[in-house]
Amino acid sequence: MKIVILERDSVGRDVSVECMEDFGQVEVYGNTVGAEQVRERVREADIVIANKSPLGKETLEEAPKVKLICEFATGYDNCDLEYCGKRGIRVVNVRDYCTGMVAQHTFTLALALSQKLFYYDDYVKSGRYAAQDRFSHFDLPFRELEGKTWGIVGMGNIGRRVAGIASAFGCRVIFHSVTGRSACTEYPRVDKDTLLKESDFLSLHCPLSGLTRNFIDGSALKKMKSTAVLLNVARGQVVDNNALYEALEAGEIAAAGLDVLEKEPLEPSNPLGRIQDSTRLIITPHLAWASVEARRRCVQEAYENIAAFLRGEARNVVNP
Repeated sequence: MKIVILERDSVGRDVSVECMEDFGQVEVYGNTVGAEQVRERVREADIVIANKSPLGKETLEEAPKVKLICEFATGYDNCDLEYCGKRGIRVVNVRDYCTGMVAQHTFTLALALSQKLFYYDDYVKSGRYAAQDRFSHFDLPFRELEGKTWGIVGMGNIGRRVAGIASAFGCRVIFHSVTGRSACTEYPRVDKDTLLKESDFLSLHCPLSGLTRNFIDGSALKKMKSTAVLLNVARGQVVDNNALYEALEAGEIAAAGLDVLEKEPLEPSNPLGRIQDSTRLIITPHLAWASVEARRRCVQEAYENIAAFLRGEARNVVNP
């Protein structure tokens, strides 16, 4: 049994993947870039462990032994599921391993922006606080979460966790179901226009699809409150980055916290990189999922997926 790990660095060098040796010979690559590298590295593989590497006809047709693709992630849009299904290749993902961390990061962004933490930290460390003649400084206004409306797109595991935390802060929670099929009954479901118009904080936790691509575009941003804070910890393409830049510059919304971008890493052509004011925009490098604990769980869940496959059991299968 030959197992090829294409993107070992996607779970961090501080997290061990040696457990995979329980299943056979393991060939490890820190990162794999482009179809040509993928094609060469999976040629003799029985099991492929990946994250972003493209896995479809172009990269797999010369790899006749591949039986399982195991994602080091929840997302599997790097896989051509139709092709894999025709080949009899099972695709499995890792689920619910970073729910708590993504919810935590959502509120880290929300609180840092709403309380202007970067400004006040700099105010003290710059010496300006020591030079003033009063005990406090609150000249840049900040606001409470209590009493605000928290809107959610994507009421899955993460969305529900965020809703519970927002409620604990005293927020009124509303949500929008992009597909219209949400089974959530704990919170009011509203249409898109109501979500945009009423949300003081709007957090995105939905998968990327034809329905969610550019869900937040220029038109949507114009419907939001000028005091609203937008939080995207879902997929970068859910938000039109150019439109968001224009909305922030025009003051159409107050602030945005992003852990994901349309193209990653941040490209010089992305105008959001021009906004250096962290009271209006905070961008983190796609790390909301990546606590040490979550990355360890990711590897362990991938291990369990492979073990189940070898026992003939279906676990976390995403393709027919």
